[in-house]
Amino acid sequence: MSLAEHFSAIFIRAGIIGPIVVGIIYGVPLANILEHNWQETFLALGYIGLILIIFEGGLSARMDLLKANFVLSMCGAATGVILPISLSYMLLFLGFGYGAVETFIIGAALSATSLGTTFAVISGASKTVDLAQTRVGAVLVSAAVIDDVTGLVMSSVISQLGTLSGGGSQPNLGWLIGRPILASALMAILTPVLSKYVFAPFFRHYVERRFAKYDHLSNIVLMILVLCAFLSVAAYAGTSVLFGAFLAGSFLTYLPSKHPEGPFVVMSREEGEREKHKSPTFVHTFECYVLDALQYVLGPLFFASIGFAIPFVQLWTGEAIWKGVVYTLLMLIGKVVVGFWLPIWQFFKREQGNDEEKPEAPTDSSKGGLVSRLKPSLQPALLLGFAMVARGEIGLLIVQIGYNETSYVSEAGFLTAIWAILLNTILGPIAVGLLVKYRGQRIGEGEWGLVKKDS
Repeated sequence: MSLAEHFSAIFIRAGIIGPIVVGIIYGVPLANILEHNWQETFLALGYIGLILIIFEGGLSARMDLLKANFVLSMCGAATGVILPISLSYMLLFLGFGYGAVETFIIGAALSATSLGTTFAVISGASKTVDLAQTRVGAVLVSAAVIDDVTGLVMSSVISQLGTLSGGGSQPNLGWLIGRPILASALMAILTPVLSKYVFAPFFRHYVERRFAKYDHLSNIVLMILVLCAFLSVAAYAGTSVLFGAFLAGSFLTYLPSKHPEGPFVVMSREEGEREKHKSPTFVHTFECYVLDALQYVLGPLFFASIGFAIPFVQLWTGEAIWKGVVYTLLMLIGKVVVGFWLPIWQFFKREQGNDEEKPEAPTDSSKGGLVSRLKPSLQPALLLGFAMVARGEIGLLIVQIGYNETSYVSEAGFLTAIWAILLNTILGPIAVGLLVKYRGQRIGEGEWGLVKKDS
C-alpha cells in the first residue's frame, strides 16, 4: 500500500488513489485475496487511521482563520449539500426515471464530502504550500466538517426509512434529525467556551510548567485522554465521532499559553526537547509518536478500506457505465461550484469598500479593473471546489445504508451512485494535486493564501 501510495503521488499527484486500488484488488470487489477476518481487521485499523487523520487536522487547524471565515464556510457547505441533491433530482428523477425517495438517498450520498480525504489532501500539499495556514484552507476545513455533520444526519434519517416502509414501530423523526444537529451545535459552542474560560486558564496556571519535565510523555498521555473523551462524548451525544476527533485536536491546540515565555512556545521540536523549561508542542509529539504509523500503515489502510466497499465487477455493464459517468460529471460540477463563493465573497467585500469611499460612476475601464481584481480568486476557488469533490467513506456509507437497509434503492441506482462516488473520489484529489503542483506557490502568496499567526 505504501508503494502504491508513493507511485500514485508521483504520477497523478494524488497519493490516496494507490491504496484504494490495492483495496479493490485484494478485497471482495475483485480478487478477494484477503480472508474475511483480515478484511474486518483492516477496516477497524483503517477507521482508527481516519480518526487520527481528523485529529491531526484539528491539531494543525488555525482557529483564528476558521472563526474569521465561518460565514463564508457556511455558504459553501450549504451550496455543497443543496446543489448536488437538486441536480440529482434533475437527472435521476426526471431523466433516468428513478423514484423520488431513491433519488433523495443517492443525492444525499453525493452531497457529502469525505473529511478524511480533505485532511489527507491538506497534508499532502504541505510540501508546496501549507493549506492549513491559508484562508482557502480554513474555508475548506470548516465546509468539510459541516458537510460531515450533515452526512451523519442524512445517514440517520435514511437508516430509519426501512422501518417506515416496513410498517414497524415509527421512530420520532424530529428527534432523529434534531439530535445530531443539536449535539453538534452544543459541542461546537461549548468546546471553545469551556476551553477559553475553564480548561485553558487551569492548564496554564497549574499544569503546563510541570509538562516541561516530561516532554513528550506528558503530552501523549494528555492527547490520548482528550481524544478518547471527545470521541466518547460525540458518540454518546449522537454526533459524528470524526467531528469529536477534530474538536479534540483544536481543543489541545488552544490549551497552552501563547506568551513568548510559555513552555510550549518553541521554534522547533529539538528546542522543546533540549531546553529544560520548554516542552515540545502537541503537534511535535504527534509527529514523533504517531505520524509514521499513520502515514505508512493506518492512513493507507483507511483508503484501502474504501476499495473494499466498492462492487467493482458489477460496475462494468454498458448502462451502469454511461449513467455513472454522466452522473459523475454533474456531481463534479455540484461541488466545484462551491469554490466560486470566494470571488463572489471578494466582490461584495470590495463593493462595500467602494460604497464607503463613494466612487464615481463605473466605466469600462473600472469594469476591467474589477475583473483583474477578482482574477486572483479564481485559482483558490478551483482549489476549494475540487478539494470538496471527493465523497469517499461518507458517500459510500449513506448509499450502502440506503441499498442494504431500505427497499427504495434499486441495483441500477446503487451502481450509478457508486460510479459517481468512486470517480469523484479519484478526480478531486488528482485535480487538487495538479493545482498545488503548478499554482500552489501563487495561491499561497495571494489574498486567499498564507496568513501569519498573531504574535
